[in-house]
Amino acid sequence: MTAGRERGGAGDRPGTIMQVLPALEQGGVERGTIELARTLCAKNIPNIVVSSGGPMARALGKIGAEHITLPVQSKNPVVMALNAARLARLIRERGVSLVHVRSRAPAWSVKWACRWTQTPWVATYHGLYGVRPALKKWYNRVMLQGERVIAVSDFVRQHIGREYRVPADKIALIHRGADIDQFDPRQVPQRKVLALMQKYQIPPEKPIVVLVGRLSKIKGHGVLLDALRRMAHKELTILFVGSDQGRTGYTRELREKIKLLDGETDVRLAGGIADIAPVYALADVVVAPSVVPEAFGRTIVEAQAMGRIVVASDHGGARETIADGRTGFLFPNGDAAALARVLDHILGLSVAARRKIEQAGLRSVRNSFSVRKMCEKTIDLYEEVLHEKK
Repeated sequence: MTAGRERGGAGDRPGTIMQVLPALEQGGVERGTIELARTLCAKNIPNIVVSSGGPMARALGKIGAEHITLPVQSKNPVVMALNAARLARLIRERGVSLVHVRSRAPAWSVKWACRWTQTPWVATYHGLYGVRPALKKWYNRVMLQGERVIAVSDFVRQHIGREYRVPADKIALIHRGADIDQFDPRQVPQRKVLALMQKYQIPPEKPIVVLVGRLSKIKGHGVLLDALRRMAHKELTILFVGSDQGRTGYTRELREKIKLLDGETDVRLAGGIADIAPVYALADVVVAPSVVPEAFGRTIVEAQAMGRIVVASDHGGARETIADGRTGFLFPNGDAAALARVLDHILGLSVAARRKIEQAGLRSVRNSFSVRKMCEKTIDLYEEVLHEKK
C-alpha cells in the first residue's frame, strides 16, 4: 500500500486504516473485520478497529491491531452525534487515512466525522437491508455515501444498483471468503473428528449430513427434515450445528418433526460449536437450505474448502459459489422433494465421482473465494480511493 501517507506528511509510513462496526460478537462481519486487520498488520499497515466491544476484541490484541471501545452500536441520535465527534478526534489524533465502516448505525457517525476531517471512507454492504417503509430505505442510503460501497456478492451488487440507482463504478464487488489455512482438511487432526463423533454418539457406518447455522426457521432445518422423509436412503446421521439463541419454541418444533422420521435416521442437535472445521471434516454432505437468500453464504465456501460436497438453495449468493453439478448442487428454494432427490443422487455416486466434485469445489474456493483474496482486493480498493484523493 503506497497511497495514503500519514497525515501531516511526516515520513513514508502508510496512514492508519480505521474499521468501524457495531460490536465484536461472534459473526461473519466480525470475522471479516479481524481477518482484514490481520492482513493489514502482516503488511505493517497501522490499523484501528472501533466497536462497542465483545469477546472477539481479544483476537485483535493477539494480532497487533488496536481496539478502541465506543458505543457505535447505538441508534440513539444523540449518541450517534457524540460518536461522530469522538471518531473525528480519533481520526485527527491517529493520522487516519481512510475509514471502513461495516454497518448502518455507525455509518452515520462515520459520515459526519469524515466530512469534518476531510477523510475518505468506504462501507461494506454485508446483507440485504429492508427497503420498506421509505424511511428505512433513507436510513440505509448512508452506506452508499462514501467514496465506494463494497458488495459482498453480485447478488448484493445487483440489489444496491436496482434499489438505489447507484452508479456501477461506485460499487466494488469483493466476495467474502473462507480462511483456506483454517479450513484445510490436511490441518484438522483426526482426534478432533473422533472426539466429535464420540461426543454426539455418531455411528461411523452411516453417512453424515451436516447443517451449520443458528436454529431459526430461515435456515431451512424444516426443509431438510421434510426431505429426509422422502429419501430412499434412510440410514443417515444428521447433525444440526448452531445455537437456538433462546428460541426454545423452534427447538421444540424441530424435535417434534424429528420424531416423525424413520427410525434408521438419527438427528443430533449439537448446539453451537466454536471450532467448526472438524465438523465439516466428519461430514459426507453439507446442506445449506436457507429459505431466505443469503447475501453470500460463508458456510458454503468453508465446507467446499474442506473438500465437502455442498447442497444449497438456488438463490442469493449460493448461485455464485456453487456451479450446479460441478462444484456442488443447487435445489429449488423450499422444495423438500427436490432436496431429497439431490441427496439420494449424491449418496449414490461412486467414490471417484464424489471426489471429482469435492476437488472442483475446493479449487473454486482457493481460486476465487479465499480470505486472502478478499483482503487483497479490499486493500487494493483502499489504494485506489486514496490515490483519487491525493
